[in-house]
Amino acid sequence: PGITWGVLYDKFLEKNVLDNKLGGRDLEHCFFINHDKTGGSCAVYRSLEQKLIVVSFRGTCRPIDLVTDASIFQVPWVEGEYTDEELATIPKVHVGFRKSLNSISRRLKELLLATVAPGESISDYDLLVTGHSLGGALATGFVADVAEYGIDAGRSLPQKEPSEEWWKAIANTFMGKAAEEKAARDPPRPKSLRMYNFGSPRVGDSNFAELFELLMEKGNIDQAYRIVNSQDIIARVPRPMLNIDYEHCGRTVLIEEPLGVEGDGEIDAAVVDSDPKHVLWVEGESDFDRVDPIRDYRNATRSPTAKGALLSELFQAFQETNLATSPDDAMKNLQDAVDELQNSDKAEDIKLILDSANGKEEARPPSTDEEDKNPLLAQFSAVADRLSKATMTDLASVIGIDRTYADRELQIVQSFLQGAALAHHLEDSYYAALGRSVGFIASVGEEILALEDDSSEQA
Repeated sequence: PGITWGVLYDKFLEKNVLDNKLGGRDLEHCFFINHDKTGGSCAVYRSLEQKLIVVSFRGTCRPIDLVTDASIFQVPWVEGEYTDEELATIPKVHVGFRKSLNSISRRLKELLLATVAPGESISDYDLLVTGHSLGGALATGFVADVAEYGIDAGRSLPQKEPSEEWWKAIANTFMGKAAEEKAARDPPRPKSLRMYNFGSPRVGDSNFAELFELLMEKGNIDQAYRIVNSQDIIARVPRPMLNIDYEHCGRTVLIEEPLGVEGDGEIDAAVVDSDPKHVLWVEGESDFDRVDPIRDYRNATRSPTAKGALLSELFQAFQETNLATSPDDAMKNLQDAVDELQNSDKAEDIKLILDSANGKEEARPPSTDEEDKNPLLAQFSAVADRLSKATMTDLASVIGIDRTYADRELQIVQSFLQGAALAHHLEDSYYAALGRSVGFIASVGEEILALEDDSSEQA
């Protein structure tokens, strides 16, 4: 309630003087499929005017869906028996996602083939597949199946065993009779195949993602975009761990929620991004670079001594206080400093410095008269000063984890612990973010307002 996607879309068309409304003027609901045990569900719409069929998979909304989402184990994408060597190289997918899609896929394909107008074929129609959350994962699997094998209604998901004749379920239709006369014909394909997902989790391993990418390169999939609120935690799961590999399919489209929200839920347009165009980023297409936080785990590791890492900055702090001009001078200065410390009462100074690094005392100023006289004290102090400012992500860099990656991961963990992480995955957050990406302030239950193109108050 209060989320008016149709109104937002109409305003977008009006603002950009567009008349080619997706779905035409006759888009109608055809049927709904639901499996009680697995929770797999989808709705199908069609436009005879535009020869378009839309398949929309439902996201997580029932307890059984949470069971499906929580599984992390993988099974072969193509069902069958495999050797251990084969299992290492074949595409594998999330066991829960496959089970849910498998429970409704065959019936969905049977009804899809019968959705076209009398005398027409599915090959005359464009097929658009979409879904949010769990629905996005099911949409990904369905598109991969149709892209590789066509709309094979003789079985559910891909299997090693031969499927039944795909046309049997529609034998009494024009398309079915034509197929029966040419029984050797392969399952039909739609005129075009596109996928637009929202907040989809990862579906399969890197082999499955490579298969999906290959199908895109061959033209079997015309478009595949995953629209993601950049703060959405669900798009970051399942996490690759141990010997379980997960990777996303399709192109990432990042959108950003408004940065400020009033206590009553209204968007604060005064809290803004410095450059409005950065609220929408498309992988491989946008004319500016940014880190894809949904895929950045692939660059999570780097050398512990790389620029920006804690060890590198500690070395720099030490080096900047060493006045030697050569390695020999450095050794002589170090020996002189040690000799002086041994013959003085500076032990308490060193203890104070080390305590400040451990947070036991306030950080010691970087330069004192004693430090000017003794370079070793100055070096201790500089290093201790940097250590006193060390963060959790600094410590992560010591064991080879990229600090910017660790920063983002820590923010996600904090968001999860505060109960805000899942909020970024919900429909109202996507509503606000998508509205913002096309130039509107869209808030649940509020009038949709256009943002001024030249205003600094873009939210």
